Amino acid sequence: MPRRTQLAVSLAILCAIAGVSAWNLFPASAAGQNREIVREILARSRVFPEIRAGVRALKRDSSGRYYVLAEPATVIYVYAPGGKRSGQIPNASSGDTKIVYAEDIDVDSSGRLFVADRGANAVKIFKPDGSLDVSVRVSAPTSLAALPGNEFAIASLRADRLVSIYDERGTMIRSFGDPTNAALAAGPNRYLSHGRLSGDPAGFIYFAFTYLPDATIRKYDRFGYAAYEISIPSPKESAAVPTAPGVDIDIHKLAHRNQDSEMKPVINAIGVDPASSEVWLAMGDELVHFDKDGGRIAAYRAASAEGTRLEPSAILVESDRILLAEDRLGVFEFARPAEPTPPAAPKH
Repeated sequence: MPRRTQLAVSLAILCAIAGVSAWNLFPASAAGQNREIVREILARSRVFPEIRAGVRALKRDSSGRYYVLAEPATVIYVYAPGGKRSGQIPNASSGDTKIVYAEDIDVDSSGRLFVADRGANAVKIFKPDGSLDVSVRVSAPTSLAALPGNEFAIASLRADRLVSIYDERGTMIRSFGDPTNAALAAGPNRYLSHGRLSGDPAGFIYFAFTYLPDATIRKYDRFGYAAYEISIPSPKESAAVPTAPGVDIDIHKLAHRNQDSEMKPVINAIGVDPASSEVWLAMGDELVHFDKDGGRIAAYRAASAEGTRLEPSAILVESDRILLAEDRLGVFEFARPAEPTPPAAPKH
């Protein structure tokens, strides 16, 4: 047996024993013949036409209502299942409750809306009619995921761990997830540990690092046990931070919070299929699809019907379609792409 074939067989055996997908060992950024084809997909239509720019999050509740967080980040727009605007939160039922500056939203199985109001240092939970259920004091929440059992997960730049779990009484029950040590200084490492959360109905939590040069997602159960980590090495020429001695970095940008907008995200958005727990990840204008175990399925580049390339800022995965929000242009509907046929096994 040729040495190359022996290596491939040995690798496959090791991956099977370790429960690791070989796709993760050969990312799309690798040079040469292991690089996969990135397919182009075009939007079928634009949805929620009132929404223009600045979309941060898209969510759908069990009744089919949609919630859109967009600029100016002080209201959440509500749409009926057919896509017609039906209201907003806060509304007349909310009393004097206001949203100061929302960073993220999620909905739980009962239809309650969770809002990470960074401007108010709080997570505000609204009932489906818009009335405030409870407000929980949380320091600078930047992303969240509603969990079963009246709990929710929070990411915050001020936390020492990646994920903190709270109950509705405001008690932090547990925290987990080690921050990155990719940079050579503590300040940049704290910045590089910023990320977005997503969840699934089984209570798993997905943490996507926003700025880590090697695009990285970690999947945890609600108690903090890691299910997998996906890491896609970045090309050396595009690395944004020093991961080894001798690599240059603009520490100034990482050290000053008011310059966040100058740092281009490595991961723009993450979406999880509620039925299958498959993950969709946006890296610039590339949309990458992973199976429930973190194995890579395919990669795409999305564009509007007119051919304008999109860089998704939010992803909502549904059974028959995918909604992608573009920070400049609004929200677009895509048919779910057919999965590529795996290459046939070589005949011996």
